[in-house]
Amino acid sequence: MAEKVFSENEEKKSVSFIEQKVIDDLAAGKNGGRMQTRFPPEPNGYLHIGHAKAIALDFGLAKKYGGECNLRFDDTNPQKEDTEYIESIEQDIKWLGFQWAHVYYASDYFQELWDFAVWLIRQGRAYVDEQSAEVIAQQKGTTTSPGTNSPFRDRPVDENLRLFEYMNSGQCQPGTLVLRAKIDMAHPNMLFRDPLIYRVLNIPHIRTGNKWNAYPMYDFTHGQSDYLEGVTHSWCTLEFVEHRPLYDLFVTWMKEWKDETDNIEDNRPRQTEFNKLNLNYTLMSKRNLLALVNEKLVSSWDDPRMPTICGFRRRGYSPESIVRFIDKIGYTKLDALNDMALLESAVRDDLNQRALRVSAVLDPVKVVITNYPEGQTEMLTAVNNPENEADGTHDVEFSRELWIERDDFMEVAEKKFMRLAPGKEVRLKNAYIIKCCEEHPCDKDDQGRVTTIYCTYDPDTRSGQPGADRKIKGKTLHWVSCHNAVSAEVRLYDRLWKVENPRDELARIRDEQQCDAVTAMKQIINPDSLTILRGCYIEPFAVNLKPLTYLQFQRIGYFNVDPDSTPEHPVFNKTVGLRS
Repeated sequence: MAEKVFSENEEKKSVSFIEQKVIDDLAAGKNGGRMQTRFPPEPNGYLHIGHAKAIALDFGLAKKYGGECNLRFDDTNPQKEDTEYIESIEQDIKWLGFQWAHVYYASDYFQELWDFAVWLIRQGRAYVDEQSAEVIAQQKGTTTSPGTNSPFRDRPVDENLRLFEYMNSGQCQPGTLVLRAKIDMAHPNMLFRDPLIYRVLNIPHIRTGNKWNAYPMYDFTHGQSDYLEGVTHSWCTLEFVEHRPLYDLFVTWMKEWKDETDNIEDNRPRQTEFNKLNLNYTLMSKRNLLALVNEKLVSSWDDPRMPTICGFRRRGYSPESIVRFIDKIGYTKLDALNDMALLESAVRDDLNQRALRVSAVLDPVKVVITNYPEGQTEMLTAVNNPENEADGTHDVEFSRELWIERDDFMEVAEKKFMRLAPGKEVRLKNAYIIKCCEEHPCDKDDQGRVTTIYCTYDPDTRSGQPGADRKIKGKTLHWVSCHNAVSAEVRLYDRLWKVENPRDELARIRDEQQCDAVTAMKQIINPDSLTILRGCYIEPFAVNLKPLTYLQFQRIGYFNVDPDSTPEHPVFNKTVGLRS
């Protein structure tokens, strides 16, 4: 077969617009032909699947083009940050299959940022303002009218320097003084209207202790940290489009401060924005996710109903399926609400290749095989994974009494019912063909509920034997031997939210009712998002598997072993059904 030759236009279509920029920058020799990215989360919560999209981009393209990606914690707000979140972020990145070149913190640059701010004051490009936040906001103007200069905008340099030092003394009350960059109060971009670059918090930092009481703002930290680290490509989501000119300005000023002679246009980090990952029936604000945990509307950050990476991990999603889904939806400049079914499809396709097949009965009813010898058992062979021969096989016990699913039997069956019914045959997976008795097909309790089904088996139809190929109309059913079945707890999950777009609905409720987020969330949370089934039965093979093992409960769906599981009390989470 001849090798396909791609035209230039076809090549560009095969990669995202972000990747094409990388290709063009490397070809132009920018940044000395280097490529370096960073993933900069704030350690104020657990990562959610939206972060996974940024992780796949930052780490994935750096690896593809021979660069490196650093992990940098944006720890500029000690009010909300914790080492617990730092550890969870590192774990989630590794679980997704990525590894950073170095770990940095924004706090690594606090001294340089402070010195840079002092230089800006000396240059007349920054000043200390002592107006309230409300007054400063009012003076910003609107998108159609210019702002008003602060009365402190032309404060003498020496006084600014003295007050700036006072801001970090621990004696200054938060909210009384801020440092602002002096840019242009009439600029059409509102972010250029003398933005705040330092505020007073007087809160100890998890890494620097009590050294700092005044902390830099995000816009004053992010670009400079990129520049100091040598980042070449800085990727962020679309809400930062308007921040990009300010990002570039602060980087240019920093280069001027350092008096570097290289060409800044060829040697600056370049910010590019892409669309967020939005999923229907999903809420991905860390603030709201924290509220769900604090209000005990979910069990924890890794509750399998949560959109956190650790929640998906506990539910049984594979990292490969998440990355594959992100690659499938791609990176654009248009915000869209992606269908959760697309992610579930990617998970289903991946787990089909890696999940171990086991037999579990979630709503059990007993089957007695009347012509099978009482007290006799035999060991059958089950393939662990038909998609991967290397996964091997395991033994399955067969006996006179079995558990099957209740809905696999009908005493009075419609014509198209191809499962167990009086006079009908079915095949038992890995075992025999059985036939439901016609004269006395079942026993019932006082409420008319079936308790026992009576069948006979054909001993010449054991799977793998010559008679096993006898054709019947009935389906193949899964089952578990009553003799050694293990009682298990199975947790079934549905959407956490009743509405397709909980973010917008939450905003609407809060606006209409003037209520807080928790009150609004309680109105749209799905009360049936978790169903716990007890008294299920599973074969012993599955009981001692390690936590998070990927399983397929035959004919039911994909599951995994929950970390709560023990051999004495096995617990399984439903990941996704076998079909959409």
